[in-house]
Amino acid sequence: MRFHIGQRAQLSQEQLKVIARYRHAVFVEALGWCLPCRDGLEQDEFDRESTVYVFAEDEARRITAFARLLPTTRPYPLAEVFPELLGGKVPPSSGDTWELSRFCATGADIAGCTGWSDTASSPLTVALLQHALGAAEFYGAQRLITVSPIGIESLLRKAGFHSERFSGPVRYGAKRLVVCDISVPRNRPLSAPDAASAAGAVDPWNVPPPANAGRNTLEIRV
Repeated sequence: MRFHIGQRAQLSQEQLKVIARYRHAVFVEALGWCLPCRDGLEQDEFDRESTVYVFAEDEARRITAFARLLPTTRPYPLAEVFPELLGGKVPPSSGDTWELSRFCATGADIAGCTGWSDTASSPLTVALLQHALGAAEFYGAQRLITVSPIGIESLLRKAGFHSERFSGPVRYGAKRLVVCDISVPRNRPLSAPDAASAAGAVDPWNVPPPANAGRNTLEIRV
């Protein structure tokens, strides 16, 4: 298993198509989300050139996990599309707060994906979140906010992540959702001992460092 981390602008058109097809297979075909898509590709207005992608590939170069990171200083889904999930709170807008969205870790069995609840503590999910947190730390984030089904907070804490409820629960369709606030570890190597077999290698693109950073490449250690 190999993880990739980089901005959308750094990916080839073929890579972007593969990612969009994977997202369509997961969120539209498997989970039944009603999203505007064309030609079996799932992408939206928040997939900008600077959007950060974190994804894993298996030995056959098939995507098995994906996450998207967006700074809250620019439009992002929670604030623009789902503000009702904030329960009346002001949407975060800060350089130290990023949104984690389109998070999924399916492995090779995309058709069997049922969402966060059944995969939150799986080794692949833990590894994906560790890599997402490492990428967020690189860009100066101190916390990630993400929409999750109720009960995920306890699963995240059991997996070793510090998560609190930012807002919710709010009923959305047939589910009760909360906005989780996940702390980003600072100034220390990330570790995921329970995910060692899933973590594999990291193959980062050369990405521009955030302000005041002395690094010019992204290194994630798991």
